[in-house]
Amino acid sequence: MTSTTRERPATPVPRIGAPARRASRLSALDGLRLLCALAVAGYHFGCSWRLDGIHPPAHHLPDAAPVLIYGFLGVETFFLISGFVILMSGWGRTVRGFAASRAARLYPAFWACVLVTSVVATLLPIDGGLPFARLPGPDDVLINLTMLAEPLNTPLVDTVYWTLWYELRFYLIVACLIGGGLTDRRVKLFATGWLLTAVVLPAFPGAALAQVVMPDFAPYFIAGMTMFLLRRDRRDPWLWGLLLACWLLGLHRVHGRVLDLDPGFAVPAWPAYATLTAVFLLLLAVALGATDRLRLPGLATAGALTYPFYLLHQRAGYSLIRTVSEATGWGAGTVIAGVVLALLGIAWAVHRFIERPLAPVLNGFLGERRRPHVAAPARPDMREV
Repeated sequence: MTSTTRERPATPVPRIGAPARRASRLSALDGLRLLCALAVAGYHFGCSWRLDGIHPPAHHLPDAAPVLIYGFLGVETFFLISGFVILMSGWGRTVRGFAASRAARLYPAFWACVLVTSVVATLLPIDGGLPFARLPGPDDVLINLTMLAEPLNTPLVDTVYWTLWYELRFYLIVACLIGGGLTDRRVKLFATGWLLTAVVLPAFPGAALAQVVMPDFAPYFIAGMTMFLLRRDRRDPWLWGLLLACWLLGLHRVHGRVLDLDPGFAVPAWPAYATLTAVFLLLLAVALGATDRLRLPGLATAGALTYPFYLLHQRAGYSLIRTVSEATGWGAGTVIAGVVLALLGIAWAVHRFIERPLAPVLNGFLGERRRPHVAAPARPDMREV
């Protein structure tokens, strides 16, 4: 670190390339998040070899499966967006305020989706004895409602919840950074150390530190954080070098993810590289302000649907697809499209009737009481995955 590096305090984030006024939401991220959730759903529904449980696998959409297979990259994109958005939302907050806002954002919709999925799984069970086909018991459901089922070694009501454990650990990291005092320099040094540890740690399999470092997905969280710092100061060469290193390590991790796929057909790695590169460039454009003035109708709604749709889509979606297909004999494409629309409708209901009423109550209960004479700093109205 050179002597010209400046400590920058945790102040509200200005919008780059726009007049100095209160920033609203970054609408482009709303649309991108819903596209990611739909991509993951396409990966699960169109490349459904796990549902059939046979080898060579049978696919619901065999012609589209070679393209839909790359929908798994929606998870990497979610983590990239989280790195950017969660650091942004924590900038200028206290630890308690940050924790309350995250709990209020995550838990109401999650509680509703766990219960809905449990009911659907019980009423419309999937045969086959596969892990995701196991019926959740009452104890499983109660533990899942804490969002800590994975560290407590409890079966997940829906296997997509595995990503939430990564998100929670990242929130804990950000909370620690907030507790230590957020500055550009501190975050930059921490992100650099985190990335170096993520590079080295795979050489020590079974290391307990891996639970904190999360080497498989750390490059995406770190890249998102770096893009947020670039939004504050795009002239810092250290940040550009850090982002480049995250991208290169991300390509390496994606290569391993592609090798782990076993869909019964060849899966070239280059489309995954190209897709991940495009996602990095797109989020970087958003971070640098290229989409700040974007105000398309419906993007806010798209962002609101993403989280409950993602939580609902796999287990409930498989059950509905299997049930409707057997009852009607309709083609797979028609059934899948109808199920996706139905799940989007349920996701809207969860957002409208559960999340919106309960989130402010939970935030008010857990958060700090503001003093009437102190104006709260303006913050972007952001949502994470």
